[in-house]
Amino acid sequence: MALSLFLAAAAAIGVTDNPCLAPLPVSADWADLCRYHADNTRLKTLPKAERDIVFIGDSITAGWAAANPAFYRDGRINRGIGGQTTQQMLLRFPQDVLALKPRVVHIMAGTNDVAGNAGPTTLEAIEGNITAMVVLAKAAGIKVILASTPPASHFQWSPTLHPAPVIAALNERLRRLAARERVTFVDYGKALATPDGTLRPDFTVDGTHLNAAGYAAIEPSLSRALTAAR
Repeated sequence: MALSLFLAAAAAIGVTDNPCLAPLPVSADWADLCRYHADNTRLKTLPKAERDIVFIGDSITAGWAAANPAFYRDGRINRGIGGQTTQQMLLRFPQDVLALKPRVVHIMAGTNDVAGNAGPTTLEAIEGNITAMVVLAKAAGIKVILASTPPASHFQWSPTLHPAPVIAALNERLRRLAARERVTFVDYGKALATPDGTLRPDFTVDGTHLNAAGYAAIEPSLSRALTAAR
């Protein structure tokens, strides 16, 4: 369906209880709000223990399931979407996190902002989007674990960029943000990074995404953060 025809059809509907009944073009669902719509509806009918901890992020969050099939069980909910920036995560935060009313949210973001997936941005803008998610969670009584942006050696889809120093600067902002908002900060870079701040070759499949060994390396840090957030 051409976008003009879709918009005309959408205008005839206006507000609806479920805008995700029909497939939407990317231009109409830039934040991918429909990705988890059905599962969110299902989860809200279950006991809260079934949605104890929500993990929101990008492909590095989503990839935990492939590396460790047992990870997203026992109340851990995957809300990672590959390629997403902090802008997109902030737009879907109300329905993918707040509406589920978890006890804890784990926020790990920033990789795709640094990669320029949504165009040029600033460290201030990235920090602002993450700050908004932290503040919204706190206002809803949800405990926050704020993760550092994982180190990266390079981005295969943006090969001219050199992300290590930018990620280091972003993580210093996130560390200060966590202290300012009094939330738990977990620095995965301590387990993943080389001395020059890039991602250890034995922990990655492409210089950006973690392999099973990389996820295994950060899970002890996560366990300590979850204990601190109780």
